[in-house]
Amino acid sequence: MPFDLHRAIEHVHGQAGWLSAALLIHPAIALRSRTRNVGLTVLLSTALATLTSASGAWLYVGYRESLKRDIFQHARSVGLLFERKEHLAFAALMLAWAGVIAYFTSTRAASIGIRNSLRTMAFRSFACSAVLAVLTAIFGTWVGIYRSF
Repeated sequence: MPFDLHRAIEHVHGQAGWLSAALLIHPAIALRSRTRNVGLTVLLSTALATLTSASGAWLYVGYRESLKRDIFQHARSVGLLFERKEHLAFAALMLAWAGVIAYFTSTRAASIGIRNSLRTMAFRSFACSAVLAVLTAIFGTWVGIYRSF
């Protein structure tokens, strides 16, 4: 069987998706403490989620050309699930970036009240991002079991 770049990246993307989901949980847990320095955790988890999303965006072209029509013709619900997965992944990524911005803004806030509000916002952003990332990973696995490259 010849090497298929789409299939290889699809496998890496799937594994990275689950890892991203797990790593996005960590800053949410760590941000419960208002005094903890979690900058590296915030950056690394969001960086992996961003790279995973980028690989998914790259894969989408091949998916659209070779798989989408067949999936929708034979299992419309699976095709719609994939479309929802994309939307959830985008929302998870945007919430993670909102968490990054809120966290690093809080480190420069002069007022304790503003600092605490921003850290709470960062916590909530990462918590919601983690939930959406887990749902995205579940839906992606479900679609991948049905049909892949």
